[in-house]
Amino acid sequence: MREFVVEADGGSRGNPGPAGYGAVVSDAATGETLAEAAEYIGVATNNVAEYRGLLAGLRAARDLDPEARVHVRMDSKLVIEQMTGRWKIKHPSMKPLAAEAATVFPPDRVTYEWIPRERNTHADRLANEAMDAGARGEAWSPADSRADLDTPPAAPAVPVPEGPPGDAAAGAARVREAPAPAGSAAVSGEPESERRPAAEGAAATGGAGTARGRGIEDASGEGTVVEQGAGAQGSAVSGEPESERRPAAEGAAATGGAGTARGRGIEDASGEGTVVEQGAGAQGSAVDRPVTDTSARDAAAGLGGAAPADADRRAAQAVATPSSGWAPADMGAPATFVLLRHGETPLTPQKRFSGSGGSDPSLSDIGREQAEKVAAALARRGTVQAVVASPLARTRETARIVAARLGLDVAVEDGLRETDFGAWEGLTFGEVRERYPDDLDAWLASPDAQPTGGGESFAATAARVAEARDKLVAEYRGRTVLLVTHVTPIKTLIRLALGAPPEALFRMELSAASLSAVAYYADGNASVRLFNDTSHLR
Repeated sequence: MREFVVEADGGSRGNPGPAGYGAVVSDAATGETLAEAAEYIGVATNNVAEYRGLLAGLRAARDLDPEARVHVRMDSKLVIEQMTGRWKIKHPSMKPLAAEAATVFPPDRVTYEWIPRERNTHADRLANEAMDAGARGEAWSPADSRADLDTPPAAPAVPVPEGPPGDAAAGAARVREAPAPAGSAAVSGEPESERRPAAEGAAATGGAGTARGRGIEDASGEGTVVEQGAGAQGSAVSGEPESERRPAAEGAAATGGAGTARGRGIEDASGEGTVVEQGAGAQGSAVDRPVTDTSARDAAAGLGGAAPADADRRAAQAVATPSSGWAPADMGAPATFVLLRHGETPLTPQKRFSGSGGSDPSLSDIGREQAEKVAAALARRGTVQAVVASPLARTRETARIVAARLGLDVAVEDGLRETDFGAWEGLTFGEVRERYPDDLDAWLASPDAQPTGGGESFAATAARVAEARDKLVAEYRGRTVLLVTHVTPIKTLIRLALGAPPEALFRMELSAASLSAVAYYADGNASVRLFNDTSHLR
């Protein structure tokens, strides 16, 4: 399937005033310009012109290949947030344009990304050429356009992955081999666009050199807050705090670090309760090493001297979130999985194994109350765009409660089901220890060992979960999706994202109705954003 990048812009000299738009379609893999569109549209507002540019760009991409995937990049925070559904559209002139834009391609084949003004110069110049032509009483002519010639060649928008999503080792190795970007600063917690001097947000010039004003509407799309003229200072403006625009899990530190583990903290594998096996049986592994102990890894990578610190910083920049200002400019919006463990069942407080081969219990009254609390918290955040659940009763019930509050449907993914615990289903950890001690010891020692009676090994579960992950990453690229699943699948997704060994499963505790999150990027890397958050239940 072909992949295109659509960059669009629009402007109005007066807001409302003489307005025009520009759009360019390029090949996502090579950056080659494939099509341009521009038009003077008479008197209109800046935002209407931007929507007209978006619509023209999508139509041009459809003309090239109606079956393609499209990644839209614009410097209009308003258009991006409204088209992704995070902000409501109230302005009567923009509603029909947005509705039409949403129908050009199926929604699951279009993703959206906000970019700084200075990275949207090609579309900006096309819009200015169209307005300049309109001022002369002429129509914009592609034959006379210099926008493509005056714009540096675009870098490929989608780096080719060299490993599966979550392959942190491969991603870090690739980054180590790359030179450090010129002028790169140490990692910070704010977007790069917000760290630039205010003057860099001023309107760019194009065509005959006339800069257009930037009428920036508030988050609702009603009423202009700022109008910038030529040379005016101003940075990217949004109608709501950055923290309110991030996906549900963003901005929170992952908890439950492996370095704090003592012995084996085992959440009875089903996750229906926590039991602990202490003593000499606890296995040491890479996750026990201090974070600063990078000598062995760096030796393997052929690094020495000050290089490891630089390489580690670049690796961090390669896997972190665009909204945090760490990601390379062309990585695009990630597929963000908000991972919700189902609410309590009657087996949860009894700490019994409850996998996919047992009685398939429904939620208890407490579990339903927990699901309602999760639903309220996610509704307040307003970032979830789709809901996918495991096929088991407890996850589907949890998902239905949350999805109803969010106004979404529930899709079912079989790969998200819990491990089959064989003959251990319905038993407590102590009962399994008493009845099947040798099988339990083997299971704790190897991810390839099966529970008694032909259950599912952790290795088999990991392969199934990874396959489901890859499928969902491809389907929901650039979107935030809630996955309602179980303890083992969630721990497995976290483990794979971190590149941790199989025994890391025993060093994580996951509470009923807790939220975790992982973001997956186009280069194959993953970033854990949250783990075992239960603040919404308090």
